[in-house]
Amino acid sequence: MTKFGKNALIFLGGVLFGTAGIKVLSSKDAKKTYTHCTAAALRAKDSVMKTVTKVQENAEDIYAEAKQINIEREESEQPVELELDDVKPAEPEKEPEPEKTVEENKDEA
Repeated sequence: MTKFGKNALIFLGGVLFGTAGIKVLSSKDAKKTYTHCTAAALRAKDSVMKTVTKVQENAEDIYAEAKQINIEREESEQPVELELDDVKPAEPEKEPEPEKTVEENKDEA
């Protein structure tokens, strides 16, 4: 068989297979199956989108609460600025004077 004959047979086989495939794929049963598969895919998409929306809402809530926590924390932790020139050194404690006796009180009077 020549190269041309081989290629011609391969081509005719492809045409026959393609024609049979088109007939099978365009049958009523195949269309019904495609329709059901597409409907299932659309239901799955809707379910996934609902879940994604819930996750997104929760993430937004978490983000807003985290921002509020940081704002409150920042307000409560504002640094106090002290200048060392304004700080006076602590004075040593004075010892209490001993109590005077009754006789010493009479002498002063």
